Amino acid sequence: MLAFITVAVAGCDDAELGTQIDEGGFGNPTMNNILYHTGERDYVTVLADRFAAEVPTTITFAFNSATLEPEARAILRQQADFIRNFPEARFSVYGHTDLVGSQSYNQQLGLRRARAVVDFLVSQGVHRSRLEALVSLGETQPLFATQAEERRNRRTVTEVSGFVRSSPLVTDGRYAQIVYRGYAAGAGGSGGEGEGSAGGE
Repeated sequence: MLAFITVAVAGCDDAELGTQIDEGGFGNPTMNNILYHTGERDYVTVLADRFAAEVPTTITFAFNSATLEPEARAILRQQADFIRNFPEARFSVYGHTDLVGSQSYNQQLGLRRARAVVDFLVSQGVHRSRLEALVSLGETQPLFATQAEERRNRRTVTEVSGFVRSSPLVTDGRYAQIVYRGYAAGAGGSGGEGEGSAGGE
């Protein structure tokens, strides 16, 4: 029966057969609903998708800086509001740089940026133990491949990375109850600043 439903739903994506019935909104929600209820969809991925849909996950930085600017702080407050509403979830912060400067320097700069974000989120009431796998990707994953200064490459990205194993809901396997919990916004805080040095990004 499930195979038949899957085929039927997949058919709704067909440009000729599905467009009048589907209008672009039926197939994916139905398929996701089936996957949620059959346990085929990874709930970490589901919560990560929700986080990315409801909150800006990326902030950017000035050249050769790990200082959080006002716009970045505003975005991080939104992230903190979301994170506090899901105490069973863990989050990772990935630091990036542009391609100016040495790879080793940019690795350290990316780490300073990630640490500045973590420090700010902690100042907003997120427990530090939930901000795991602090990672610097340095200059290795640019959004735009240019040797010139590029602000969009000078960023951190916050992502859902897993669940807190000691949480009662996680222990009971009630991931759906976590993922579908209502989300209410909050406020607060101050940030961190990394050091700069000559020759870096």
